[in-house]
Amino acid sequence: MNEQDITSAVKAVLDQMKEGSHPEKGHVCRCSGQKMTLKTANALIERVKERASQLGVNVVIAVSDQAGRPVAVQCMDEAYKASFDIAVNKTFTSASLKMSTEALSHLSQPGQPLYGIQFTNGGKIVIFGGGEPLEAEGKIIGALGVSGGSAEEDTAIAAYGREVFKEVLKCL
Repeated sequence: MNEQDITSAVKAVLDQMKEGSHPEKGHVCRCSGQKMTLKTANALIERVKERASQLGVNVVIAVSDQAGRPVAVQCMDEAYKASFDIAVNKTFTSASLKMSTEALSHLSQPGQPLYGIQFTNGGKIVIFGGGEPLEAEGKIIGALGVSGGSAEEDTAIAAYGREVFKEVLKCL
């Protein structure tokens, strides 16, 4: 096989790959709108920190990807050290179960369908408020975890983060 044959073969394979990704346009998507990037995570964390500051609460804010793996974590000054693991675990819970930790708290009570779930997965499942799944184009691309305030404060700040996430995606 000569150099021209190799070049032709590589070009044919690349053309097939492009067609396979989006057959209607031959477009290979490299958009970051459908995955959690460090830039997106940090932009969201900044907005959530502003809200926590307004409420006078020092929290740890974690953002994970769709698999619950941490992308970014920031600790506000004077936040509780234990809040770090809790915030990260809230992202894992929300991403892996595709629901807020507040909603899960009701489903995991005695007699409810998910009772006992908090004892699974090595203690990574958190069943109190402050965790929210993050969606883009109807698909979960990550999760937000907030820890350091009361259950009500964490829940409210995380819910704010879920809502402001739509704005963050538009601005990036």
